[in-house]
Amino acid sequence: MAARSTSPPHRSRDSFQRPESSRGGPGSGRRHGDDREARGDRGYPSREARYGGSGDDSRRGDRRDAEYYSERDRERERAKDRDRYDRRRDDDRDRDRGTRARRSASPRPRASGGPRSPPRSRSRSLSPRSKAKPDFAPSGLLAAETNTVRAVNGDSTVLKYNEPPEARKPVLGWRLYVFKGSEQVELLHIHRQSAYLIGRDRLVADIAVDHPSCSKQHAVIQYRFVQQKDEFGVSKGAVKPFIIDLESTNGTHVNDEAIPVSRYYELKASDVIKFGQSTREYVLLHDEAT
Repeated sequence: MAARSTSPPHRSRDSFQRPESSRGGPGSGRRHGDDREARGDRGYPSREARYGGSGDDSRRGDRRDAEYYSERDRERERAKDRDRYDRRRDDDRDRDRGTRARRSASPRPRASGGPRSPPRSRSRSLSPRSKAKPDFAPSGLLAAETNTVRAVNGDSTVLKYNEPPEARKPVLGWRLYVFKGSEQVELLHIHRQSAYLIGRDRLVADIAVDHPSCSKQHAVIQYRFVQQKDEFGVSKGAVKPFIIDLESTNGTHVNDEAIPVSRYYELKASDVIKFGQSTREYVLLHDEAT
């Protein structure tokens, strides 16, 4: 009896096959496409899902678009930053200019004890009309109306003279002795008021003169309170007589000398006064004169 061989029986290549389940045959229940879907279901997105298309072209297009939009947005932000910077710089300049203007307009503090400097003018280029100040000085019309003397017949005369603040009535009894040649023709007491007007206009003259060389308002004898010193150097007040020429045509003479026009000239006892070219002489004396 022949011995049996223990080697396994020979199998052909066709006889040795994989199971259908492992090959994906009709009995396995799965295919390669199902495997891909299964892998997709497990959280692995496909290339189309990741890049919005198939292939590298769609991937590069998306990256280009993203770079384009991001660069434009950055340019907009840069423009906004520049605008904000420019506005802030302009506001700072305006604020600095306003601060400098307020500092220049405000007066500088004056040092204690030092002299006060005159304020500076804010505007250096002023027109002559703006520099002119209003003039409130009297025009003379009001004074003329106040000094007008009217007569009963309607005639009027404006006085050329006003008494000064130091005008006083005399204490001594002053008199004028009127001489024509060597003959005394008149005696005038001139101590009852503080001033006496001499002239041809009898409407206003206190002492009338009729010589044609004399002016209508020729001169004034005015008593004034003045300070004088005695022989010991002590100052004291006294009322003294003065004469003033009212810009007469032929002038006023004291002791044969013409006196200044429109200025007070002090008179003393025994002085001889002449008006114009008149030959009459007016000798000034008082009660205590010897």
